[in-house]
Amino acid sequence: MNKIYLALLFIVGVINFLPIIGVLSIDTVNQAYSLSVSDNNLAILLRHRALLFGLIGGFVIYSVFSPQYQIAAMVLAAVSMLGYLILFWFVGESNSALLKVAQIDIIGVVLLLAALFVRCFLNDSEKIQMCKRR
Repeated sequence: MNKIYLALLFIVGVINFLPIIGVLSIDTVNQAYSLSVSDNNLAILLRHRALLFGLIGGFVIYSVFSPQYQIAAMVLAAVSMLGYLILFWFVGESNSALLKVAQIDIIGVVLLLAALFVRCFLNDSEKIQMCKRR
């Protein structure tokens, strides 16, 4: 079961890491999100956003090999993805590319929940403290 848990965590890390490609150029960001950003200030912010996603994803992937960081990585990924979903829901109107991002984040949250379930309920040998019953 530990392999399933680690695989789920790795996939969540990759989902969060992939947007780092936007650091390369604003054209990459424009294409990924169906935008037409010509303002340099907004370009810097969006490319920095891509860098931050790379850091989140990289940390989640790193935690696969460093168990002491797994809970922190899962919380960070969950806050990031749920934060986007909340903003997406409340802001409303958006393009199809941003809807696709929301759908991918929903998948990521489901995978995180599955990983937590596997870790807490199907892996008796390595239950983490927060999953143990008192």
